Amino acid sequence: MAGNTQFNTEAFTLLGIAILIIALRTTARWVMVGPKGFQADDYLMLVACVVYGLETGAAYMVGAWFMGLANNAMTDQQRKDLSPDSEEYRLRVGGSKVQVAGWSLYTLLLWLLKTCMAIFYSRLTAGLLNMRIRIHIAYVLIAVTYIATICSILFGCHPLHKNWQIDPDPGNYCQPAVSKIDIYVTVVLNVATDIYLISIPAPLLYKARLKWREKLELLILFSGGLFVMMAGILRCVLIVTAGANGAQQAGSWACRETFVAVVIGNIPMIYPLIRRATRRAGLYLTTRSREDSYPGYPLSEGDTGGGAGYSSRRRKFRHPLSIPDTQWNTTSDEQMILPTSRQQPATCAAGEADWETHSHNSQNGIKVVHETIVHSAEKSPRR
Repeated sequence: MAGNTQFNTEAFTLLGIAILIIALRTTARWVMVGPKGFQADDYLMLVACVVYGLETGAAYMVGAWFMGLANNAMTDQQRKDLSPDSEEYRLRVGGSKVQVAGWSLYTLLLWLLKTCMAIFYSRLTAGLLNMRIRIHIAYVLIAVTYIATICSILFGCHPLHKNWQIDPDPGNYCQPAVSKIDIYVTVVLNVATDIYLISIPAPLLYKARLKWREKLELLILFSGGLFVMMAGILRCVLIVTAGANGAQQAGSWACRETFVAVVIGNIPMIYPLIRRATRRAGLYLTTRSREDSYPGYPLSEGDTGGGAGYSSRRRKFRHPLSIPDTQWNTTSDEQMILPTSRQQPATCAAGEADWETHSHNSQNGIKVVHETIVHSAEKSPRR
């Protein structure tokens, strides 16, 4: 009972922290883009919050309601001697049913988080044509692996009611707490999809024009899936080697792994808000880009105010690795992390791309900017 109490405290503490993190993510997105700018992943993350709560509830039921029992860890003789009218029989049947539900919720939550990351990467790489195919592959991979995983859980043991059969022994595949088909299929497909998702921003980070500190920050943000993979593999090993405690271990480590996944999936969205707050508090040392160190120049011949004319109408370059939705591109904290391939986002006008190219090639730090302004005849009549 002491062990159950300790786990219950841990599980609901993790749930509370996860809800707080999702709330911070939603707040960050509200501040940055407003409610009208919410994307599919913002809504899916709220659904994931509900699923995580249900998963934690299932893990709690395994220990508190069914004493960590299921239809595993029994000899043939014990199965024959166990009366269907006994309390232990009821606990084992109920515990096995909760295990099936827990596996299903666990899988749904992980794949919802993967989908959120894929949608985030699709915004992150918007305009990079060579990345569009990789994003589409990610969506297909997530869908196919989820279907395969949930089918292994629900149909790996057929018929379904054998998942809570006591006598005769239904076999390992029909013992949901320790089913090897559930464990191996889930961990392999989970790790495979995480590896692919991590590989999406990796080429951009490698080619980005950033100082090592900014690259390290982005690397930590985007490689969080490695921790999720390690947690999933650890959970697999512990369940297989847990013996009679397999049912309890399955629920416990499901909550821990999914908590890590929730944190990792939301940090990229929260990070810009934290970065802005620490910068305003003077705790963050910003690194100004090379363009920021040059004096301003007039945008056209009519602008004779020197740097003031340029500063008041400063162009903001939209780069696909802004986190998220170009949130780093503010006047005081503009991050130029363009890949060296010089691919430009589709959102940039041709003139803006030419401006960036010429300024990059300038050796003396002088930018020559040509601006063409087209006025309609109705609004701007000739004098």
